[in-house]
Amino acid sequence: MAKGYGRPPMGRKGGKGMGMGMPGLNMDMIKQAQKMQADMEKTQAELQEKEYTATAGGGVVSATVDGKHTLKALTIDPEAVDPEDVEMLQDMVIAAVNEAIRAAMDDMSASMGKITGGMNLPF
Repeated sequence: MAKGYGRPPMGRKGGKGMGMGMPGLNMDMIKQAQKMQADMEKTQAELQEKEYTATAGGGVVSATVDGKHTLKALTIDPEAVDPEDVEMLQDMVIAAVNEAIRAAMDDMSASMGKITGGMNLPF
């Protein structure tokens, strides 16, 4: 074959259709995606600052976590302290902390769902 005819050499980059971006993606879609990303970042920052409190044992144990799932406060009513039944107190603490974390996660999912319109995106 004569030089310059036929298919391009293997090392050559580009070619028809290369570098054209994703087919069907227009500027409006790109702008919408950028706005969605900015909204998600803002909402995530706001949610990380929020606090979520849950109780267990009829309110004798209270746990507060932030949006980063960090335990910020733990309150135990002295009446809940029974040296004969430490296990029950431990269970109540675990239940309160887990419920507060679950509330934080549910709030994040709901808030992000509003932004993404129900698309299943990782946050």
